Amino acid sequence: MKIKIETDCNISENEIIIRCNSINDDIIRLQSLINNTYNNLNQPVFYKNEKEYYIPLEKILFFETNNGIVNAHTTNELYLVKNKLYELEEILPGFFTRVSKSTILNTHAVYSITRNITSSSIVEFENTHKQVYVSRYYYKPLQEKLKEKRLSL
Repeated sequence: MKIKIETDCNISENEIIIRCNSINDDIIRLQSLINNTYNNLNQPVFYKNEKEYYIPLEKILFFETNNGIVNAHTTNELYLVKNKLYELEEILPGFFTRVSKSTILNTHAVYSITRNITSSSIVEFENTHKQVYVSRYYYKPLQEKLKEKRLSL
């Protein structure tokens, strides 16, 4: 395997291209390794009082913004995040998805959904009172993500 690095001052965003004669398990593992490494480098830092916390993303139930402040919710805790929601959307792994203008949800943490055809649906999580609302616009993409998750198990 050859590895080359090319610079181009005309591009606005870095990209990694894997050229191969066929997609096999090694190529898929390489892609996964690159994605995981990149996501770990850009993982948000969580703050509470005067401390910084480095929490595994799997423990985050959802991110929500209120009055310009983004908070990350775990089962029992609430942390401040300095990223904006649109920045989080770009760096979070694929099991996170936007469910409203103000919320990004961890699809692995979904316990139940109470569907409401005329207004927002409600997502609940196991072992906590916390819940989020899914707007009608984002309901179908959430269902598709959850279906993908079920199929991959």
